[in-house]
Amino acid sequence: MLLRFAADAVLISHLAFILFVIFGGMLAFHCRRIMFMHLPAAAWGIFVELTGRICPLTYLENRLRQAAGQNGYSESFIEHYLLPLIYPANLTPCIQYLLAGIVLSVNGIIYMRLIARQP
Repeated sequence: MLLRFAADAVLISHLAFILFVIFGGMLAFHCRRIMFMHLPAAAWGIFVELTGRICPLTYLENRLRQAAGQNGYSESFIEHYLLPLIYPANLTPCIQYLLAGIVLSVNGIIYMRLIARQP
């Protein structure tokens, strides 16, 4: 039971991290120090998407699920949980490039606006 709860906590943390990667730059409007956490997180998210790697949080969640007697999954977090919600087909390198482009674009716009607001 505890291992299943830990796996679910990793899953929720993973989703929170993805949302932070995409939209975390907006928090910098309220606290500039967030940029020092967000920019490396966004760089990691873009790197993972462009290289087709699987995030270490996916491996951690799978190990916890398997230790709890549940089935893990072989694909990435995005392929397993988010892709079915967003895209009906399997994740392809083209889609991963698109996701990386979205992260880059959203954050580029946010940081350009942030820079423009500086005195």
